[in-house]
Amino acid sequence: MKHVLPFLIIILCSPVLFAAAGKDITYTIANEPFQGYYVSAGKNAPLVLLLHDWDGLTDYETQRADMLAEMGYSVFAADLFGAGIRPTLVEDKRQHTGELYQDRGRMRALLNGALQTAGDQGGNIDNLVVMGYCFGGAAVLEMARSGVPAKGYVTFHGGLQTPEGQDYSKAQGSLLILHGTADTAITMDQFAQLATELERAGIKHEMITYSGAPHAFTVFGAPSYRKDADEKSWQRFTEFLTTVSR
Repeated sequence: MKHVLPFLIIILCSPVLFAAAGKDITYTIANEPFQGYYVSAGKNAPLVLLLHDWDGLTDYETQRADMLAEMGYSVFAADLFGAGIRPTLVEDKRQHTGELYQDRGRMRALLNGALQTAGDQGGNIDNLVVMGYCFGGAAVLEMARSGVPAKGYVTFHGGLQTPEGQDYSKAQGSLLILHGTADTAITMDQFAQLATELERAGIKHEMITYSGAPHAFTVFGAPSYRKDADEKSWQRFTEFLTTVSR
């Protein structure tokens, strides 16, 4: 019996075993349906708004959301394409991302609608970090430039170019840019240009590149996946979360 009690205590105190189950959330913006994913780590937990890559919201983003929930964060993985729109062909991915790149007002409306939905679900929008992958990284920077008061903004192999007529004069919080040095889709010239812009605007930032890491280096199971860069970037991200949101 003396061995049973400590075992029970370990089980009862395990945060992973009692992590809340995530759920799909159907919401509307301007009468259009969207389907996100919300997982809560408790009423006062810091909130992460997670933005998907050009595949739309898939199991990859929900897996990352669950990983964060196990660490004590509530997460809303937003849908920027629309309910049921999860493109698999490259031309379709280009179409859906291209439409939002060409209509930044719509992109911002979808981002703000997603944030409102996260708040409606009980997410602590006053203790917010926004993060995203690839296309979602570009959306992260769009949200930062819009002036939404997040504690931090984080991109993983995200789009880095600033659209004509925009700048970082309204940006709040600090930025963490995690990038692959071998990324040929989003070049190191663009990386350097963003660094110059952020420094000129006086925005607190940290920018890291990982040698040998191509575009989409964090995507589990993909040919582009690089374990070393993924683990190092995730570790830096979690350290950043602890610093800015607790």
